[in-house]
Amino acid sequence: MKKLLWSLTVFGVILILPVNGVLEFDKMERLPDFNGTNVYQTENNVYSKAKPTMVELTFVKNPVERSAVCLDGSPSGYHFHPGSGSGAKNWIVQFEGGGWCGTIEDCVNMKKSSHGSSKYMEKQIPFTGILSDKAAENPDFYNWNKVKVRSCDGGSLMGDNENKDAKLQFRGKRIWTAVMVDLMTFNGLREAKQALLSGCSTGGLAAILYCDNFKWYYPKGKVKCLSDAGLFLDATDVAGDRPLRNLYRDLIQLQSVTTQLSNECLKRLNPTSIRESLTPKSADPNGSWSDCRLNIAKCNASQIKFLQGFRTHMVNLINGFTKPSKNGVFINSCFTHCQTENQDTWYSKNSPAVKNKRIAVAVGDWYFERRGAKLIDCAYPCDKTCRNEVVE
Repeated sequence: MKKLLWSLTVFGVILILPVNGVLEFDKMERLPDFNGTNVYQTENNVYSKAKPTMVELTFVKNPVERSAVCLDGSPSGYHFHPGSGSGAKNWIVQFEGGGWCGTIEDCVNMKKSSHGSSKYMEKQIPFTGILSDKAAENPDFYNWNKVKVRSCDGGSLMGDNENKDAKLQFRGKRIWTAVMVDLMTFNGLREAKQALLSGCSTGGLAAILYCDNFKWYYPKGKVKCLSDAGLFLDATDVAGDRPLRNLYRDLIQLQSVTTQLSNECLKRLNPTSIRESLTPKSADPNGSWSDCRLNIAKCNASQIKFLQGFRTHMVNLINGFTKPSKNGVFINSCFTHCQTENQDTWYSKNSPAVKNKRIAVAVGDWYFERRGAKLIDCAYPCDKTCRNEVVE
């Protein structure tokens, strides 16, 4: 696996508790040099009040002929915003998160949404957080070329199969290839000098799985991969079961994903050993976790103890990953999801921080190797910088 950073927050759609930290501001703090831009911030100001740039949806070329289509057979797509100046030959390619479908019924339902059909996709989306084009909001990467690959295949862009009876196309791998070829042919990706592959949730898993493939396109360029909330551990839920192990098994079989996974990984693990959920409703028929699931402040002592047990399990598991100097982690206990995409959590006055370092600063330090980025903080509830926002 190539150089990788995990930003671990809330995984999937179910509550998981990692760890956290405290942020303190001086009256005037000079931030590190970012991409040739010096950014200053005071206690009372905000970084930017500018409206986010809206970026048009682009469909891949000849999608039907290339089978680069969504679950319902509609064209797959992406959003592209060109870079400028010193960032003209640097790229961020980001996978959208969107969930998985492991059964025919679930996939048929998914194709009635933007995660299964481009017919329901927004024609424009705002580029914020790590995709922002404003130096005050994204000092390290603001002028890079940026791409957001839409999720509409139900399988982290890894499948290559179809179900003719249900009129379902599982063409994630072909979507990825088509997007890359189009960007290299028409948008200059072929000339990239520096590149970052990123994604959140199921898109974060795609960033892990495609990291080596992405590097293959740029054997001489600087390439790293960032997974935001994309590490899914095989842990038991509140009922002692592993229901999503079955979901992942079904997805592997339905979409013929096994052929796309790393042979080295498959030698050591069963292909169904990746997905995790702690509080699915099937494991909580009486709804005793309902309030806790939506608001961490409403978790009782025994629930917090259970979640902290998961935190310990996770931190122990990633210990080996943190040892190589080129790898990085940013782990906090914020009750939220996809922190790199959200401007408030990515880089603002009140962004979450671990050891006084915000997410954007940590990612920049890791990517440009300015200093280390192995940030794992103390357990909940010691973090007072979190922005706890969860949408079910």
